[in-house]
Amino acid sequence: MARNILKAGHTLKVFDLNEQVVSDICAEGAMRAATANDAASDVDAVITMLPAGKHVKAVYLGAEGLIAAANEGTILMDCSTIDVDSARAVAAAASEAGLAMVDAPVSGGVAAAAAGSLTFMVGGPGGAFAAAEPFLDNMGANVIHAGQAGSGQAAKICNNMMLGIQMISVSEAFVLAEKLGLAADKLFEISSKASGQCWSLTSYCPVPGPVPTSPANNDYKAGFAAAMMLKDLRLAQEAATSAGANTPLGAASKELYEKFTEMSADDMDFSGIINMLRG
Repeated sequence: MARNILKAGHTLKVFDLNEQVVSDICAEGAMRAATANDAASDVDAVITMLPAGKHVKAVYLGAEGLIAAANEGTILMDCSTIDVDSARAVAAAASEAGLAMVDAPVSGGVAAAAAGSLTFMVGGPGGAFAAAEPFLDNMGANVIHAGQAGSGQAAKICNNMMLGIQMISVSEAFVLAEKLGLAADKLFEISSKASGQCWSLTSYCPVPGPVPTSPANNDYKAGFAAAMMLKDLRLAQEAATSAGANTPLGAASKELYEKFTEMSADDMDFSGIINMLRG
């Protein structure tokens, strides 16, 4: 994402706890910031991506946070995938400080990030979205305003709950086909043109062969790690509990991915769950 910001002609300051990635992008023209606050000072825009809501709040809030460090007129964009309540709390703090902010989680994984073809699901006021959109366009092919603050996070966890459920359903179907003697390529040929068609089948098929770019053809090395899918499914269940929504398949998918991540390598793609289903 940082590389695509540079390619678009922007001057970029970067900070990360991982020194290697900072060195790598600085070798391509970015400037090293001494701290996160340094990265957020005297700039037109701030883009963050952090593991969880507690990290986003720690980085943005308080006297030493990014909101306090940012200049008037700076647009704040958090591309983390976090809980809706945390996103709304940080956005409210930014608004109180007179700053525009959006939550803008992404979909597309490592390949889309490299290609600049990510989908951004953006929550925030219309004016904040208008300020953020030109920067997000440098990194994504689809930048969609989902609604007010927190709506981007809501869209992301709903989307990824569907994705997790669908990957399990597609994997179960291929396992059953194997047991019934139906060739995987024939199931793909039929279902990709029939009512079983979905992204998990046609773009990310969990068996080798039908989709050459899927992780199944690279020993299930992660394009989207199983641990990240589990994180999103847990966020979805927390949101469902908070909102009083009934999501039995989402709950079952979370339990299956919990089992899968316990037995798989850290860099295993989420589509590798088909191997667990095979037993």
